[in-house]
Amino acid sequence: MIKDMWLNLPVKDVPRSRKFYQDIGFKINEKYDHGNTSASLMVGEKEVIVMLFDEKIFQSFTKNKVVSDPDYSEIIISFSTETRAAVDAMAEKVRATGAKLYQEPTEMQGWMYGFAFTDPDGHKWNMLYMDMSKMPG
Repeated sequence: MIKDMWLNLPVKDVPRSRKFYQDIGFKINEKYDHGNTSASLMVGEKEVIVMLFDEKIFQSFTKNKVVSDPDYSEIIISFSTETRAAVDAMAEKVRATGAKLYQEPTEMQGWMYGFAFTDPDGHKWNMLYMDMSKMPG
């Protein structure tokens, strides 16, 4: 039985990335925060863990090079919220950090509203409000 799940992301500068995520409202998990080598974030009501590792440490885990090509995407990490206003507020927080929004807040498929951004290391994220009463099917 699976107990927990977390995401591990390679970053070029752990303190810079930690500050970025703090600035947009992610909670730092002090228990697993290790200065310049790694940081731990807790995201959402269920406090999903996102670990940020210096690229060299990340490479030691994977035994592979870190992909760092802005023309390609491997994953989009998504999180949800309860209101459209929360989507707009988070978009403003992300914009205030200087991060790039690659999709402005917009209606999608008639039942979702969200935006998408790239963090300082090029990882793709999006935030969605989903109106389940309008969901097709």
